[in-house]
Amino acid sequence: MEYRPLEGFVLAVTPFNFTAIGGNLPASAAMCGNVVVWKPANTQVYSAQMFMRIMKEAGLPDGVINLVYVDGPTLGKVCFNHKDFAGVHFTGSTGVFNNMWETIGKNMAQYKSYPRIVGETGGKDFVVAHKSADADVVATALLRGAFEYQGQKCSAASRAYLPSNIAEEVKRKLIEGVKSFKMGTVEDFTHFINAVIDEKSFDKIQNYIEQAKKDSNASIWVGGECNKEEGFFVQPTVIEAKDPNYVTMCEEIFGPVLTVYVYPADEFEKTLELVDSTSPYALTGSIISTDRAAVELATNKLRNAAGNFYINDKPTGAVVGQQPFGGARASGTNDKAGSILN
Repeated sequence: MEYRPLEGFVLAVTPFNFTAIGGNLPASAAMCGNVVVWKPANTQVYSAQMFMRIMKEAGLPDGVINLVYVDGPTLGKVCFNHKDFAGVHFTGSTGVFNNMWETIGKNMAQYKSYPRIVGETGGKDFVVAHKSADADVVATALLRGAFEYQGQKCSAASRAYLPSNIAEEVKRKLIEGVKSFKMGTVEDFTHFINAVIDEKSFDKIQNYIEQAKKDSNASIWVGGECNKEEGFFVQPTVIEAKDPNYVTMCEEIFGPVLTVYVYPADEFEKTLELVDSTSPYALTGSIISTDRAAVELATNKLRNAAGNFYINDKPTGAVVGQQPFGGARASGTNDKAGSILN
């Protein structure tokens, strides 16, 4: 059997937050024999050019992967109107991906063949704790899952559902944990929290936090301070939402902000239905419980709510080469291209 590359070029669009994604998206298409146009995020330019240098030094021929620094509209105007456009391999926001899909659809008559569209987009990733959960396990999963890399992961824990019987204990541990974090620049490896990527991101995150401070449906457990005098630093923040549909329970923030909803401990199954219906995304999620029946119930009820589903762990950290990574609903087209499944 002969596997042939696509006829035309593949467009790879990569995000700032994982340098490895910047390598995977263009390289996987190239390894399958395709010519690639690679556009990195503006905030990823340095790491992208460094990776490109490494590939060239390793023997990558000229013209196989073509790294371009250009704004999105210009890129789209050129690539999506070209007859040889054969596919897109994308990681980024849901809004941008939706626009790409719409544009490609409108331009179908121009292309030689039907383009392959593969994308991983946003997430509003959850942690659901059962009344049998160990408070230490819950707190650790939330502290690491929500605040590693300042929450700038599509898989980061962003909303948590705590049963009333352990909520106060988890709250205390979260407050202690956040207060123990050192925050500062990346030169000091003891700093667990660094700056967010840029001012636009800082302003967006700060707006959510400031609104939560004013709203009667929300309260700040810990954190909430933002400062951009010497870098775009946002203190890890835990918000308690009185309303399970409060804005920070539903919308992707992409920063060090975790929103918690405390539910009646005996309403676990009802809460699972809430988790499944609250957000348009379905990327990652986890259940924390020592009750096997509760784990099985959550696994079945939340089957379509997360592509990567974790048990008694944080919803981040898929092992490359062992676990496919991707989601559904507004989180993308399932696994990234390059896996055996895609």
